[in-house]
Amino acid sequence: MALPIYLYGQPVLRKVAEEIDKEYPKLKELVASMFDTMYESEGVGLAAPQIGLSIRLLVIDTTVLADDFPECEGFKRVMINANIVECNNEEVSLEEGCLSLPGIHEKVSRPTLIRVRYMDENFVKHEEIVQGFNARAVQHEYDHLEGKLFIDYISTIRKQLIKSKLNSIIKGNMRCSYRTKVVGK
Repeated sequence: MALPIYLYGQPVLRKVAEEIDKEYPKLKELVASMFDTMYESEGVGLAAPQIGLSIRLLVIDTTVLADDFPECEGFKRVMINANIVECNNEEVSLEEGCLSLPGIHEKVSRPTLIRVRYMDENFVKHEEIVQGFNARAVQHEYDHLEGKLFIDYISTIRKQLIKSKLNSIIKGNMRCSYRTKVVGK
């Protein structure tokens, strides 16, 4: 079942999320709902804070981008209590967007390779080296767990240029093709 996406201005998007354990209630249903929400919103990643839950859970499926980014073929993950433990020094700047920031796209520079530790939906531990666009997607969603948004990485001038768009999101004066939850509503 698709859930509403919490938009910019919601306090949950700025909180550091809490770890969970295998006793977390209805985890399988939550993971399924997060994938449903992500697909219905035409996203490639979704973190629990984006649906109003301050827990360290994210889902990613970049497979749809495999034509442009071959490393995305078959990259579908559930990451619980993820921790990025290493990044390389090589960075690439690409345009990013976010379901919580509809209509805003900005270039963000990120490392091209990361090492991430996490547990899957069955609480099996994984340590994985992730590269290319997948590394970007994991970092973007991981930032949500840390209370960060991709706009935190852009210049002060770029932030000024998008300020009116951000204010429109806060006020609910924008259109989305997916269900949303704006501040105060």
